[in-house]
Amino acid sequence: MEEISFKFLEKELENYKEDKTQVVFRHALVRQSLLDAVASADEAADIDFNFDIEVKTMKATNQKSSGRCWIFAGSNVIREKIAKELNIPNFEISQSYLAFYDKLEKCNYFMESVIELIEKDYDDRTLAFLLSSGVGDGGQWDMLVNVVNKYGICPKNVYNETFNSSSSAQLNHLLNFNLRKFTSEAKAAYAKKGMNPVKRLRDQYLKKFYNLLISLYGIPPKEFNFEYTDKDGNCHRTRVASPLEFKEKYLGNYLDAFVSVINAPTADKPFNKTFTVKYLGNVCGGKPVTHLNLKMKRMKDLIVNQLKDNEIVWFGSDVAFFGDRKGGIWSDTVYDFQTPTGLNYLMNKGESLDYRASAMNHAMCITGVSLRGKTPTKWKIENSWGTENGKDGYYIMSASWFDQFVYQAVVNKKYLTEDELAALNEDPIELKPWDPMGSLAK
Repeated sequence: MEEISFKFLEKELENYKEDKTQVVFRHALVRQSLLDAVASADEAADIDFNFDIEVKTMKATNQKSSGRCWIFAGSNVIREKIAKELNIPNFEISQSYLAFYDKLEKCNYFMESVIELIEKDYDDRTLAFLLSSGVGDGGQWDMLVNVVNKYGICPKNVYNETFNSSSSAQLNHLLNFNLRKFTSEAKAAYAKKGMNPVKRLRDQYLKKFYNLLISLYGIPPKEFNFEYTDKDGNCHRTRVASPLEFKEKYLGNYLDAFVSVINAPTADKPFNKTFTVKYLGNVCGGKPVTHLNLKMKRMKDLIVNQLKDNEIVWFGSDVAFFGDRKGGIWSDTVYDFQTPTGLNYLMNKGESLDYRASAMNHAMCITGVSLRGKTPTKWKIENSWGTENGKDGYYIMSASWFDQFVYQAVVNKKYLTEDELAALNEDPIELKPWDPMGSLAK
């Protein structure tokens, strides 16, 4: 390995000092961030909130200091259906309720995965990956469906936010330490007396995790009143026996009609094939996380078709790039890193996945699109970061940003072709646990 020489440093420092662009850039960075210093308005003409197709939606929500974007985005899909049918002007279902059971199920899923790998060495790559990843707030669409189908849903005012549901870092830290501790104790117990003590240990930890979640989130509701005032000013009240009954009455099997399509242009993932990821899930016995890989044009066509039918679209993207949070814009044209630094954030999409430069990390909802002919030029996005940024919490994505950084969308399978449906019904190709398509929205 070649070391950095002092001769190299001295030469490059002199070159830097002679470059007037670098001098100006350095001075500009004294009192502002790098992002502010490279902001550009050269190609911002089409960044406005006018759209050819726009689904009228409710007030933006706020996940606060938690990684529950996928739950909030899914809850927005659910609330739109219920609110339209009941003529409600504004409504939220409880994100905390879904997060409570997601977290409990993830703890169980983790421990059951460890039990499955109990004979592996502690530094086995799969076990080490699970231990490193742990349990967090993030998730996938199919994980949302699993929790909703098992536990139901309830209105937000029935099971509201607490400090710890909105700020989950300490909870996650405590859970993950003890999940790793369980792994150590389980392997030791198995080496001495086999599987029976491991199962008992799992039950003991699950009880502690359940008690902790109740203390931090509150006691999950059983029977409750569903009260709302419709757009005509009429007040309604219904007694509901359980969140599962609420789900059956007001949502039914609605979510089961939707499927995840991805755009992963990598050599190991042929288009029009279905994939799943080993050890990615939350509910043991639930639906596996499944993705149908499609070309980007086809994915966009499906999204537009759903918007035309007045249905919003849950989607996943990488929001770590080219984001103006205050202005509510994601566009690779609003920042110019290249001119002052010689560096940029652009890379072939397939290579960026293969080399871990980018992956899906945030879920939101698409609520509108502008078209030039049949080609999307920008998209309207419902985020879950409150109403203070963007336009009352709504954002814009440029067409080029969308192509590069959007990886997943959830669409009704009625829009799929016969060939796509056939591919979806095939046994999915199983990817390794660390595949980028196993990343979680946070």
